Amino acid sequence: MKIESTVNAVRNQVKEWRKSGLTVGFVPTMGYLHEGHASLIQAARENNDKVVVSIFVNPMQFGPTEDLASYPRDLEKDSALCASLGADLIFHPEPEEMYHEGFSSYVDMDVLTQELCGLSRPVHFRGVCTVVCKLFHIVAPDRAYFGQKDAQQLAVIRHMADDLNMDIEIVGCPIVREEDGLAKSSRNTYLSEDERRAALILSKSIFLGKELVEKGETSTEKIVDAMKERIASEPLARIDYVKAVDGRTMQQIQTVQKPMLVAIAVYIGSTRLIDNFIWE
Repeated sequence: MKIESTVNAVRNQVKEWRKSGLTVGFVPTMGYLHEGHASLIQAARENNDKVVVSIFVNPMQFGPTEDLASYPRDLEKDSALCASLGADLIFHPEPEEMYHEGFSSYVDMDVLTQELCGLSRPVHFRGVCTVVCKLFHIVAPDRAYFGQKDAQQLAVIRHMADDLNMDIEIVGCPIVREEDGLAKSSRNTYLSEDERRAALILSKSIFLGKELVEKGETSTEKIVDAMKERIASEPLARIDYVKAVDGRTMQQIQTVQKPMLVAIAVYIGSTRLIDNFIWE
């Protein structure tokens, strides 16, 4: 497995693979990899001849008061995991390699980015779309793999790829959870022991919402209210949002429909965590 830090090195390697008629799967990450990322790499390994994993903490998608400086990083551990899963190449650029002096071109989106995380993190998706678009141009994969835990991001990337006629298959992979239900996240490492226990309120509320839908509840207001009440029972939890939206447009809906995304963002202490379920 190779680790490259420059755009040219990655492009040259992919060109060599292409000359041999090989397919390329791509897993974009910000590093500090866990079992959720591993599931994406495994899916890419199963369906492509070569696998590229990017590890880049993208400064453009962090707001001025967010955790860019403290975001966890461990390239040695990440590299060992990628190698064990059969990845062929890690792209690990410095910010200066991705955003040269005078950089002033961005990819932006309306509608899908105006709700959920886009509402509480107004610069986030501009940064996500810009960096993913750049990475797609650099790696030129056949398929790219994203986790369902970031459901809005997955919808945004799919929409961007369609709008901009990108010849890339966008593959969504299921949420990977701890044994006790907590969705895997690099930010889970921020949690103290008490906060880690309190964080279970996210998955408990998600499971409650899904159970209500399965039992036939059609009012999204009742589902959301029940989930909010469950979260409010945890003293360490502070709700950012709990919403039911159309799974394609990310716009709020009043009655259960398919596809429906029910998504939450909750602060446990100072750590913001997300979770969701999809009704299809």
